[in-house]
Amino acid sequence: MRRKVTIIGSGNVGASTAQLVALGGVADVVLYDVVVGFPQGKALDLAQACPLYGSSVSVIGTNSFEETANSDILVITAGFARKPGMSRDDLAATNAGIVKSVVAEAAKRSPEAVIIVVTNPMDTMAQLTLRVSGFSPRRVVGMGGILDSARFRAFAAQELSVSATDVEALVMGGHGDQMVPMPRFTTVKGISITKLLPEDRVSRLIERTRQGGAEIVSLLQTGSAFYAPAAAVNQMIMSIILDQKKVLPCSAYLDGEYYARDVFTGVPVILGSGGIEAIVELELEAQEREFFENSVAAIRALGNIILREERMTNDRTG
Repeated sequence: MRRKVTIIGSGNVGASTAQLVALGGVADVVLYDVVVGFPQGKALDLAQACPLYGSSVSVIGTNSFEETANSDILVITAGFARKPGMSRDDLAATNAGIVKSVVAEAAKRSPEAVIIVVTNPMDTMAQLTLRVSGFSPRRVVGMGGILDSARFRAFAAQELSVSATDVEALVMGGHGDQMVPMPRFTTVKGISITKLLPEDRVSRLIERTRQGGAEIVSLLQTGSAFYAPAAAVNQMIMSIILDQKKVLPCSAYLDGEYYARDVFTGVPVILGSGGIEAIVELELEAQEREFFENSVAAIRALGNIILREERMTNDRTG
Protein backbone atom coordinates (compact mmCIF):
# COMPACT_ATOMS: atom_id res chain seq x y z
CA MET A 1 0.00 0.00 0.00
CA ARG A 2 1.28 3.45 -0.95
CA ARG A 3 2.05 5.89 1.86
CA LYS A 4 -0.02 9.03 2.44
CA VAL A 5 1.16 12.55 3.18
CA THR A 6 -1.31 15.25 4.20
CA ILE A 7 -0.29 18.89 3.96
CA ILE A 8 -2.45 21.20 6.03
CA GLY A 9 -2.33 24.65 4.51
CA SER A 10 -2.21 25.09 0.73
CA GLY A 11 -0.30 28.34 0.50
CA ASN A 12 3.10 28.71 -1.10
CA VAL A 13 4.98 26.41 1.29
CA GLY A 14 2.24 23.78 1.38
CA ALA A 15 1.68 23.70 -2.37
CA SER A 16 5.41 23.65 -3.13
CA THR A 17 5.86 20.78 -0.69
CA ALA A 18 3.00 18.91 -2.35
CA GLN A 19 4.67 19.38 -5.71
CA LEU A 20 7.96 17.93 -4.49
CA VAL A 21 6.26 14.94 -2.85
CA ALA A 22 4.22 14.26 -5.98
CA LEU A 23 7.35 14.55 -8.12
CA GLY A 24 9.10 12.02 -5.86
CA GLY A 25 6.30 9.53 -6.48
CA VAL A 26 6.61 7.75 -3.13
CA ALA A 27 3.38 8.86 -1.43
CA ASP A 28 -0.16 9.97 -2.21
CA VAL A 29 -0.78 13.61 -1.35
CA VAL A 30 -3.74 15.32 0.31
CA LEU A 31 -3.84 19.12 0.33
CA TYR A 32 -6.12 20.61 2.99
CA ASP A 33 -7.23 24.22 3.30
CA VAL A 34 -10.22 26.09 4.72
CA VAL A 35 -10.71 28.14 1.53
CA VAL A 36 -13.24 26.37 -0.68
CA GLY A 37 -11.81 25.48 -4.09
CA PHE A 38 -8.25 26.57 -3.26
CA PRO A 39 -6.74 23.16 -2.39
CA GLN A 40 -8.90 21.43 -5.01
CA GLY A 41 -7.59 23.66 -7.78
CA LYS A 42 -3.95 23.27 -6.77
CA ALA A 43 -4.34 19.50 -6.38
CA LEU A 44 -5.97 19.17 -9.81
CA ASP A 45 -3.11 21.11 -11.37
CA LEU A 46 -0.57 18.86 -9.64
CA ALA A 47 -2.46 15.70 -10.60
CA GLN A 48 -2.28 16.76 -14.23
CA ALA A 49 1.48 17.31 -13.87
CA CYS A 50 2.06 13.82 -12.44
CA PRO A 51 2.08 12.03 -15.84
CA LEU A 52 4.78 14.48 -16.93
CA TYR A 53 6.75 13.75 -13.76
CA GLY A 54 6.46 10.03 -14.42
CA SER A 55 4.61 9.76 -11.13
CA SER A 56 1.55 7.60 -10.47
CA VAL A 57 0.60 8.99 -7.07
CA SER A 58 -2.79 10.44 -6.23
CA VAL A 59 -3.12 14.16 -5.42
CA ILE A 60 -6.39 15.47 -4.00
CA GLY A 61 -7.50 18.73 -2.44
CA THR A 62 -10.07 19.02 0.31
CA ASN A 63 -11.78 21.25 2.86
CA SER A 64 -12.64 18.23 5.01
CA PHE A 65 -10.41 16.56 7.57
CA GLU A 66 -12.11 13.26 6.74
CA GLU A 67 -9.99 13.05 3.58
CA THR A 68 -6.82 13.25 5.68
CA ALA A 69 -7.57 10.09 7.69
CA ASN A 70 -4.88 7.43 8.06
CA SER A 71 -2.04 9.65 6.90
CA ASP A 72 1.52 8.51 7.54
CA ILE A 73 2.76 12.09 7.75
CA LEU A 74 0.93 15.30 8.62
CA VAL A 75 2.67 18.53 7.60
CA ILE A 76 1.41 21.66 9.37
CA THR A 77 1.95 24.77 7.25
CA ALA A 78 -1.34 26.53 8.08
CA GLY A 79 -1.01 30.05 9.43
CA PHE A 80 -0.04 33.57 8.49
CA ALA A 81 3.30 34.32 6.85
CA ARG A 82 5.65 37.10 7.90
CA LYS A 83 5.48 40.58 6.47
CA PRO A 84 8.35 43.09 6.30
CA GLY A 85 9.38 44.23 9.77
CA MET A 86 7.86 41.21 11.52
CA SER A 87 9.78 38.57 13.40
CA ARG A 88 8.67 34.95 13.48
CA ASP A 89 7.67 35.47 17.11
CA ASP A 90 5.21 38.22 16.11
CA LEU A 91 3.03 35.48 14.59
CA ALA A 92 2.72 33.53 17.84
CA ALA A 93 -0.71 34.54 19.11
CA THR A 94 -2.41 34.45 15.71
CA ASN A 95 -0.95 31.17 14.54
CA ALA A 96 -1.33 29.36 17.86
CA GLY A 97 -5.10 29.27 17.49
CA ILE A 98 -4.88 27.98 13.93
CA VAL A 99 -2.36 25.26 14.78
CA LYS A 100 -4.30 24.15 17.84
CA SER A 101 -7.46 23.74 15.77
CA VAL A 102 -6.00 21.87 12.80
CA VAL A 103 -3.80 19.58 14.88
CA ALA A 104 -6.75 18.53 17.04
CA GLU A 105 -8.76 17.55 13.96
CA ALA A 106 -5.97 15.90 11.98
CA ALA A 107 -4.29 13.99 14.82
CA LYS A 108 -7.44 12.14 15.89
CA ARG A 109 -7.93 10.90 12.32
CA SER A 110 -4.30 9.83 11.85
CA PRO A 111 -3.22 8.61 15.30
CA GLU A 112 -0.12 6.80 13.98
CA ALA A 113 1.23 9.69 11.90
CA VAL A 114 4.45 11.62 12.27
CA ILE A 115 3.73 15.35 12.43
CA ILE A 116 6.10 17.84 10.81
CA VAL A 117 5.53 21.41 12.03
CA VAL A 118 6.39 24.31 9.73
CA THR A 119 4.14 27.13 10.97
CA ASN A 120 6.02 29.96 12.71
CA PRO A 121 7.15 30.48 15.39
CA MET A 122 8.01 26.88 14.63
CA ASP A 123 9.59 25.63 17.86
CA THR A 124 6.72 27.01 19.94
CA MET A 125 4.14 25.63 17.49
CA ALA A 126 5.82 22.21 17.74
CA GLN A 127 5.45 22.34 21.53
CA LEU A 128 1.77 23.24 21.10
CA THR A 129 1.33 20.43 18.57
CA LEU A 130 2.77 17.90 20.99
CA ARG A 131 0.39 19.00 23.73
CA VAL A 132 -2.71 19.07 21.53
CA SER A 133 -2.03 15.82 19.64
CA GLY A 134 -1.03 13.73 22.66
CA PHE A 135 1.51 11.98 20.42
CA SER A 136 4.86 10.62 21.51
CA PRO A 137 7.50 13.38 21.40
CA ARG A 138 9.40 11.33 18.82
CA ARG A 139 6.49 11.66 16.39
CA VAL A 140 6.38 15.46 16.47
CA VAL A 141 9.25 17.22 14.75
CA GLY A 142 9.80 20.80 13.63
CA MET A 143 11.32 22.01 10.39
CA GLY A 144 13.76 24.85 10.88
CA GLY A 145 17.29 23.62 11.35
CA ILE A 146 17.40 22.05 7.89
CA LEU A 147 16.30 25.32 6.29
CA ASP A 148 18.66 27.45 8.37
CA SER A 149 21.53 25.05 7.67
CA ALA A 150 20.77 25.14 3.94
CA ARG A 151 20.98 28.92 4.03
CA PHE A 152 24.29 28.72 5.88
CA ARG A 153 25.53 26.24 3.25
CA ALA A 154 24.46 28.49 0.38
CA PHE A 155 26.05 31.61 1.87
CA ALA A 156 29.28 29.79 2.74
CA ALA A 157 29.49 28.34 -0.77
CA GLN A 158 29.06 31.80 -2.29
CA GLU A 159 31.69 33.27 0.02
CA LEU A 160 34.19 30.52 -0.81
CA SER A 161 33.27 30.13 -4.50
CA VAL A 162 32.71 26.39 -4.10
CA SER A 163 29.83 24.07 -4.85
CA ALA A 164 27.09 24.20 -2.23
CA THR A 165 26.91 20.41 -2.42
CA ASP A 166 30.44 20.24 -0.99
CA VAL A 167 29.42 22.28 2.06
CA GLU A 168 27.92 20.71 5.18
CA ALA A 169 26.49 23.08 7.77
CA LEU A 170 24.87 22.92 11.17
CA VAL A 171 22.50 25.40 12.77
CA MET A 172 21.11 24.60 16.23
CA GLY A 173 18.75 26.30 18.65
CA GLY A 174 15.51 28.06 17.79
CA HIS A 175 14.29 28.86 14.31
CA GLY A 176 14.43 32.59 14.95
CA ASP A 177 16.72 35.52 15.51
CA GLN A 178 18.55 33.62 18.26
CA MET A 179 19.36 30.59 16.13
CA VAL A 180 22.87 29.23 16.64
CA PRO A 181 24.89 28.71 13.45
CA MET A 182 27.81 26.42 14.24
CA PRO A 183 30.87 27.38 12.14
CA ARG A 184 33.04 24.75 13.86
CA PHE A 185 30.73 22.06 12.44
CA THR A 186 30.31 23.77 9.06
CA THR A 187 32.76 22.27 6.60
CA VAL A 188 33.88 22.09 3.00
CA LYS A 189 34.89 18.49 2.31
CA GLY A 190 35.62 18.05 5.99
CA ILE A 191 37.53 21.32 6.48
CA SER A 192 35.87 23.73 8.92
CA ILE A 193 35.11 27.17 7.50
CA THR A 194 36.91 28.56 10.56
CA LYS A 195 40.09 27.28 8.87
CA LEU A 196 39.15 28.69 5.47
CA LEU A 197 37.86 32.17 6.33
CA PRO A 198 38.94 34.92 8.73
CA GLU A 199 36.80 35.48 11.80
CA ASP A 200 35.11 38.65 10.52
CA ARG A 201 33.89 36.92 7.35
CA VAL A 202 32.59 33.97 9.36
CA SER A 203 30.74 36.40 11.60
CA ARG A 204 29.11 38.03 8.57
CA LEU A 205 27.99 34.62 7.32
CA ILE A 206 26.48 33.83 10.72
CA GLU A 207 24.55 37.10 10.81
CA ARG A 208 23.29 36.70 7.24
CA THR A 209 22.09 33.20 8.09
CA ARG A 210 20.20 34.53 11.11
CA GLN A 211 18.55 37.13 8.89
CA GLY A 212 18.11 34.80 5.91
CA GLY A 213 14.33 34.64 6.14
CA ALA A 214 13.93 38.35 6.87
CA GLU A 215 16.11 39.19 3.85
CA ILE A 216 13.71 37.32 1.57
CA VAL A 217 10.65 38.88 3.24
CA SER A 218 12.09 42.37 2.72
CA LEU A 219 12.69 41.65 -0.96
CA LEU A 220 9.33 40.02 -1.67
CA GLN A 221 7.40 42.60 0.39
CA THR A 222 4.16 40.58 0.11
CA GLY A 223 5.26 37.15 1.32
CA SER A 224 8.00 34.97 2.73
CA ALA A 225 10.28 32.18 1.54
CA PHE A 226 8.73 28.99 0.20
CA TYR A 227 11.03 27.15 -2.23
CA ALA A 228 13.72 26.39 0.34
CA PRO A 229 11.27 25.66 3.19
CA ALA A 230 9.41 23.21 0.94
CA ALA A 231 12.67 21.52 -0.05
CA ALA A 232 13.57 21.19 3.65
CA VAL A 233 10.20 19.62 4.46
CA ASN A 234 10.51 17.26 1.51
CA GLN A 235 13.90 16.06 2.76
CA MET A 236 12.28 15.22 6.09
CA ILE A 237 9.36 13.46 4.40
CA MET A 238 11.68 11.33 2.28
CA SER A 239 13.81 10.35 5.28
CA ILE A 240 10.66 9.22 7.11
CA ILE A 241 8.79 7.56 4.24
CA LEU A 242 11.88 5.73 2.96
CA ASP A 243 13.32 5.11 6.45
CA GLN A 244 16.58 6.70 5.33
CA LYS A 245 17.69 7.47 8.89
CA LYS A 246 19.38 10.68 7.82
CA VAL A 247 21.10 12.84 10.40
CA LEU A 248 19.32 16.18 10.07
CA PRO A 249 19.06 19.32 12.21
CA CYS A 250 15.42 19.44 13.30
CA SER A 251 13.40 20.88 16.15
CA ALA A 252 13.01 18.06 18.67
CA TYR A 253 11.58 17.71 22.15
CA LEU A 254 14.44 17.65 24.64
CA ASP A 255 14.11 15.68 27.84
CA GLY A 256 17.52 16.21 29.38
CA GLU A 257 19.57 16.23 26.17
CA TYR A 258 21.87 19.26 25.91
CA TYR A 259 20.94 20.01 29.56
CA ALA A 260 17.46 21.16 28.45
CA ARG A 261 14.09 19.71 29.34
CA ASP A 262 10.47 20.11 28.17
CA VAL A 263 11.27 22.32 25.19
CA PHE A 264 11.52 22.00 21.41
CA THR A 265 14.66 23.32 19.76
CA GLY A 266 16.97 22.54 16.86
CA VAL A 267 19.45 19.70 17.34
CA PRO A 268 20.85 16.96 15.10
CA VAL A 269 18.51 13.96 14.99
CA ILE A 270 18.26 10.64 13.19
CA LEU A 271 15.02 10.75 11.21
CA GLY A 272 13.43 7.46 10.16
CA SER A 273 10.09 5.74 9.77
CA GLY A 274 9.20 6.25 13.43
CA GLY A 275 10.03 9.95 13.35
CA ILE A 276 12.92 11.01 15.57
CA GLU A 277 14.78 7.76 16.24
CA ALA A 278 17.62 9.36 18.20
CA ILE A 279 18.94 12.76 19.23
CA VAL A 280 22.61 13.22 18.44
CA GLU A 281 24.41 14.96 21.30
CA LEU A 282 27.50 16.95 20.37
CA GLU A 283 30.17 18.21 22.74
CA LEU A 284 29.66 21.96 22.70
CA GLU A 285 32.34 24.46 23.58
CA ALA A 286 31.59 27.05 26.27
CA GLN A 287 30.50 29.84 23.91
CA GLU A 288 28.46 27.47 21.73
CA ARG A 289 26.68 26.17 24.80
CA GLU A 290 26.00 29.71 26.03
CA PHE A 291 24.45 30.71 22.69
CA PHE A 292 22.40 27.50 22.65
CA GLU A 293 21.10 28.03 26.19
CA ASN A 294 20.14 31.63 25.38
CA SER A 295 18.21 30.42 22.35
CA VAL A 296 16.38 27.79 24.41
CA ALA A 297 15.51 30.42 27.01
CA ALA A 298 13.95 32.63 24.31
CA ILE A 299 11.84 29.72 23.03
CA ARG A 300 10.71 28.87 26.53
CA ALA A 301 9.74 32.49 27.26
CA LEU A 302 7.60 32.71 24.12
CA GLY A 303 5.94 29.40 24.95
CA ASN A 304 5.06 30.67 28.42
CA ILE A 305 3.43 33.76 26.91
CA ILE A 306 1.22 31.61 24.69
CA LEU A 307 0.26 29.40 27.62
CA ARG A 308 -0.73 32.43 29.68
CA GLU A 309 -2.84 33.80 26.83
CA GLU A 310 -4.57 30.43 26.47
CA ARG A 311 -5.37 30.31 30.17
CA MET A 312 -6.77 33.85 30.07
CA THR A 313 -8.93 32.97 27.05
CA ASN A 314 -10.19 29.83 28.78
CA ASP A 315 -11.01 31.80 31.92
CA ARG A 316 -13.00 34.36 29.91
CA THR A 317 -14.93 31.72 27.95
CA GLY A 318 -15.28 29.21 30.79
